[in-house]
Amino acid sequence: MSGASGRVLVVDDSKGIRQLIKVNLELEGLEVVTAVDGAECLDVVHHVRPDVITLDVVMPRLDGLSTAARLRADPRTRGLPLAIISACTQYEVESGLDAGVDAFLPKPFEPDELVRLVKGLLERSDRRDGVCSGG
Repeated sequence: MSGASGRVLVVDDSKGIRQLIKVNLELEGLEVVTAVDGAECLDVVHHVRPDVITLDVVMPRLDGLSTAARLRADPRTRGLPLAIISACTQYEVESGLDAGVDAFLPKPFEPDELVRLVKGLLERSDRRDGVCSGG
């Protein structure tokens, strides 16, 4: 396999942050789909079928922690690696862990930190697929 491969669903209400994440991941050969908030994420997740989802915490309609909890409650998305990319407080980190979030990246972040985090989650996702394929 040459380079990284995988599809990432980036959920953030800030257009600038969505673009920053998208560009950095696409430079690594990843496919990136974006959503503006948790509600849109839940609308598109089954169509998009991402390998990893990144979530902001503070968003209109449905915040990142509630979105994570709903993704974990759905058998079709329960195993998806989830990362919170936000200016996280300790409370948000603890709440995120309770909701089943796999990783956290505080804003502002370095692009190489973002890439390392997402690639790590993709590797975990690949291993999980190998163990339990066929849905």
